[in-house]
Amino acid sequence: MHVLTDILIAILSSYLAFTNFLATGISDLLNIESVYPTEETTEFVEPDVSISALPGLAKHAIPDILLRSTKYQSATVVGSAGLLGATTKDPFDAIVNVFCTLTTDEYIRTTTGSGFFIDPDGVIMTNAHVAQFLLLEEANELGDAKCIVRAGNPAAPEYQAELLYLPPAWIQENAKVISADVPMGTGERDYALLYVSERVDGSPLPAVFPALGYDTDLLPLSTRNDYVLAAGYPAQPLFDNGPSADLIPHKATTTVSELYTFGSNHADVFSIRGSEVGAEGSSGGPVLNDQGDVIGIIVTRGDDSIDGTGSLRAITLSHIEQTILEETGFNLERNLSGNLAFRSQIFTDTMAPFLLTILQQSN
Repeated sequence: MHVLTDILIAILSSYLAFTNFLATGISDLLNIESVYPTEETTEFVEPDVSISALPGLAKHAIPDILLRSTKYQSATVVGSAGLLGATTKDPFDAIVNVFCTLTTDEYIRTTTGSGFFIDPDGVIMTNAHVAQFLLLEEANELGDAKCIVRAGNPAAPEYQAELLYLPPAWIQENAKVISADVPMGTGERDYALLYVSERVDGSPLPAVFPALGYDTDLLPLSTRNDYVLAAGYPAQPLFDNGPSADLIPHKATTTVSELYTFGSNHADVFSIRGSEVGAEGSSGGPVLNDQGDVIGIIVTRGDDSIDGTGSLRAITLSHIEQTILEETGFNLERNLSGNLAFRSQIFTDTMAPFLLTILQQSN
């Protein structure tokens, strides 16, 4: 148990590392050219050069498999319309803890992250660096992967979930993150959608999940110094007391410090000043504006020397809107609609083999 705890602490200490924590090596194995969708368009304002720049993906690194897949394209519009819209304004109602382990003959790697219901039909938004472990649950080449969605205060096992969407460009760019000793990166496209498939105890699923509303509009420069509410499951108790420690949800009001771009010349990332939420494990949690809508998802630690202890960075919902449209041909709302179970299966059949191949060849 002492060895297991040491391993857990070593892994979590690299998780949400200072300013960055995802792998920076490009795994552009197939050199696939992008095909940009024409069915839907997103309106963008004039570039604003006063937004700080961060390194971004090269456009040629973005695969177009989902755009070319007839099955995936049709799956987005097949089935019932489902529910849309917010069912709660309180992040404590909607946030979850995603707890994953990867066991091999040499080590046990544990990832604990946050997420939140973004759709009342049971869709969870979290980080790609957490959701990638769901890719490995059905494959044994890289080890035995297990993920569980926990909720409540303290976090307790609640749901099983399936992948609904994981940005293929993120996997191509960060394929080595599973085996990296000190994963680093910017957080670009570090998001994923999970679909709750069943309860852990086998009881019926809720008819409506406690989902937060979201705002995909571009953030104006005036967002600087706005008050926001951040929420998540900080993992400090795991450092202090080991794997059996209870994880307690936290939320805190703070302010936006700075805006950043990955080259779109619009706010793709924003930093928020330090709070009690700014600790390992809160990555994947929501950041809400004063209207109670999610405007960002936590991806990395911030610069504590500038923004105080517990500072964070979050990618914007407008960044997610732009990139999911680019990779799938449909905006975020369309990707949350339709027959979710069917769409999840089509994603698994269409994209998972490609992504698994990249992971296996990079580790």
